[in-house]
Amino acid sequence: MADILQTIVAHKREEVARAKERCSMQSLLARLDGVDGCRRSLRKSLLESPTGIIAEFKRKSPSKEWINREARPEVVTSSYCAGGASACSILTDSEFFGGSTDDVIAARPAVTVPILRKDFMIDEYQIVEAKCIGADVVLLIAAALTVEQCRRLAHTAHQLGLETILEVHGIAELDYLNDDIDVVGVNNRNLGSFVTSVENSFRLADAIPSSYLKISESGISDVDTIRQLRSVGYRGFLIGERFMKTDDPGAHLAKFVTEINQCD
Repeated sequence: MADILQTIVAHKREEVARAKERCSMQSLLARLDGVDGCRRSLRKSLLESPTGIIAEFKRKSPSKEWINREARPEVVTSSYCAGGASACSILTDSEFFGGSTDDVIAARPAVTVPILRKDFMIDEYQIVEAKCIGADVVLLIAAALTVEQCRRLAHTAHQLGLETILEVHGIAELDYLNDDIDVVGVNNRNLGSFVTSVENSFRLADAIPSSYLKISESGISDVDTIRQLRSVGYRGFLIGERFMKTDDPGAHLAKFVTEINQCD
């Protein structure tokens, strides 16, 4: 199978170049003056949450095509919050995930929890853009970056008051950790092949330094898995497709949260 991540990153470079032609970095930076200065901490929210659910808004994926094509971000994220989500993740990649930065803009007034702008971040321009559209957290994917790129993007994010998640899939990628990383996310989905296994989170649990809050991403579909992940130190659980493939993502999240609470 072709390496899907390489294809996505190559397209992302072209996409960012076009964005810079439409709106220069200087013009984008000027927009920061009008940005809401409210700080919503993902780390704090997860530490205080009884469930740690980061509910994701995702219309499609490269492996499954359309999941919920007509979903509206402001409606779904609002229902996620009502259902007990500690944070919301919003896919803003258009070509492969059917999202856009407009989805974050639409969701921001509808929710008070932290919003993760989930995308393939390769350029400081995207970090500034994330701040401008109202995101609170950015995802830095080790497999898509060099160590130096990751360090630079994380530093830029912190300068703007954004939190950072370093996403890893293997132990070697923990070398990307730096002082500007707030959370470590273990992706159970291999971004090259899109094969998913929750065992990946268990495999990396002890290797992640205890000073970093850790979350498990992808492939989580039942309460028992969350219970087991908690037992090895995970405080956050990013879940999207389980909810988005239903006709009422928020209601299904609420039911899932009820099941979690019954097990506590």
